[in-house]
Amino acid sequence: MEGSFLQDPAVWLLILFIVPLVFRVPIALSLGFAALVVVWKWDLGVEMLSYNFFAGIAKFPLLAIPFFILAGYIMERAGIAARIVALMEALTSSMTGGLAIATVAVATFWGAVSGSGPATVAALGLILIPGMVKAGYAKDFAAATVSVTSGLAIVIPPSIAFIVYGGIANVSVPALFAAGFAPGIVVAAFIMLAVYLISRKKGYKGQKTNIPPGKAFRDSFWGILTPVVILGGIYGGVFTPTEAAAVAVFYGLFVGIFIYRTINSPKILFEIFSSSIRATAIVMIVVTCAGLYSWVASTVGLVEKGSSFLLSLSDSSWVVLLMINVILLLAGMLLDAISIYYVFLPFMLPIMAHFNWDPVWFGVMMTVNLALGQVTPPVAVNLYVGANISGLTMEQISRSALPLIFAALLALIVIILIPGLSTFLPKMLQLY
Repeated sequence: MEGSFLQDPAVWLLILFIVPLVFRVPIALSLGFAALVVVWKWDLGVEMLSYNFFAGIAKFPLLAIPFFILAGYIMERAGIAARIVALMEALTSSMTGGLAIATVAVATFWGAVSGSGPATVAALGLILIPGMVKAGYAKDFAAATVSVTSGLAIVIPPSIAFIVYGGIANVSVPALFAAGFAPGIVVAAFIMLAVYLISRKKGYKGQKTNIPPGKAFRDSFWGILTPVVILGGIYGGVFTPTEAAAVAVFYGLFVGIFIYRTINSPKILFEIFSSSIRATAIVMIVVTCAGLYSWVASTVGLVEKGSSFLLSLSDSSWVVLLMINVILLLAGMLLDAISIYYVFLPFMLPIMAHFNWDPVWFGVMMTVNLALGQVTPPVAVNLYVGANISGLTMEQISRSALPLIFAALLALIVIILIPGLSTFLPKMLQLY
């Protein structure tokens, strides 16, 4: 019995993935190493590796990922983020907790530009964290507010996470984009309430800015127009999400070069492109290795065994759903979002079909889970970026982030209990 267990390639696929992670081997290498060893040892067709490696990224929807990454860097350098921050400061800075609430609003809005949590922290943290500290907010609270809310970048459309989910689950990406609106706003509202209560308790209140709201609005108009152009084109049927990503790049260049004139030299363009290439390479290496791992897991029966095991634990859909959410929250503490989609989603697709769960609602629920994973240690990428920007330790930011994470967790419960929050908009737009 024990011998047959240790001879099962599915068991070794798990072992060879988990053990390198314990020794802090990068996630992409762990996934790729496990898949390669199992394919070679059990003779699953080494000649198929190159084909599957290529097939993992040769998908039209995935072309949107490098374009949205590039668009995020362009719009950050164009000065759009700084102008939107100035607008929110003009509107809310003198209120109790006003600047903290504005930070949540700006980070939520910027999610409609970057589609990436760490990129949002990097783009906004350099502006918002010093601004909040100058207004009298504690630095750890300021860094935690930016870091936690930036997780919404993968929920608010356009979202790289939704593109990956749609490709794996064969779900309409425009439908997922539309589905992310209301849940993203719900999570932001819960976080806003949390930062307001904390600010009222600690007496955080900013100073009124000298910039009139009207002038701030005029300065930020082209930035505010960004998601209107991108998402309006998608839902209006003018272009696909992949084409929208390319449009976002050219729109950002137009604003940065001709409107704000902040992108005014070849050197700046080179820095934007080089940063985008590095970020895209990291994402796509994870996609290729995770896709290879997912293919091997399906081939050796690991997917079916995992799904059957979860279904054998209970006949109740609510119990299974609770277990899935716990698994996703724990996985988010250790793995990045893209890897989780490729590793865990194949296990969950048969369960979704068994209980007849709406795949769009499930995708939103899963993505909000992964947004929480970006701010839950030990592997909390948003908090790491926030710590680097603020000069604080992970422990300092984590303590201040806990109430905000709890607020986001309450919002997740609402999203789970009310599927209509996720499905009403895509159904109204007849996207699925």
